Amino acid sequence: MPEEQMANPGGQPSAAPAPSAPAARPLDAVDRAILRLLRTDGRASIRSVAEQVHVSRANAYARINRLLDDGVIRGFSALIDQERAGQGASAYITLKIVQNSWRTVRKQLTALPGTAHIALVSGDFDVLLLVHTKDNRELRELVLTRIQSIPEVLSTRTLLVFEETDLGPEEEEGCGD
Repeated sequence: MPEEQMANPGGQPSAAPAPSAPAARPLDAVDRAILRLLRTDGRASIRSVAEQVHVSRANAYARINRLLDDGVIRGFSALIDQERAGQGASAYITLKIVQNSWRTVRKQLTALPGTAHIALVSGDFDVLLLVHTKDNRELRELVLTRIQSIPEVLSTRTLLVFEETDLGPEEEEGCGD
């Protein structure tokens, strides 16, 4: 892949900084503009990014690499229309788990087919899991057979997703107002 196309030639996420790493440098307006552009189009060329944020190509390239090295940009990915990809059923599943079993449960959930997102959360449940499956029959099998058979999972609650909207940078900025 040409250098012009992507700052991280392999497209692989850079490793996140170690917990003892110094705090990342504060982001300025140009860094935030670059992040907005890459959220909208992760395949944007360095030239296009540079032109849109009004910096040189060398400056844009250096900033993107710094954002990667600092762990601000964790990688590049595609937004998938799950239905068109044959995954017609989506659900958020909440789990209550045995205290101090997060790492074990996370490892098992990561291995499940259709797992899209896993979060350790506070509140009435411990884990929030997003899954995509072919249909409700496959979803039922995933929840009742696979997830509930994990010894550290005490209970689950399944929330079916009827419709979802991925927010782009423009919509996200308005959420905090």
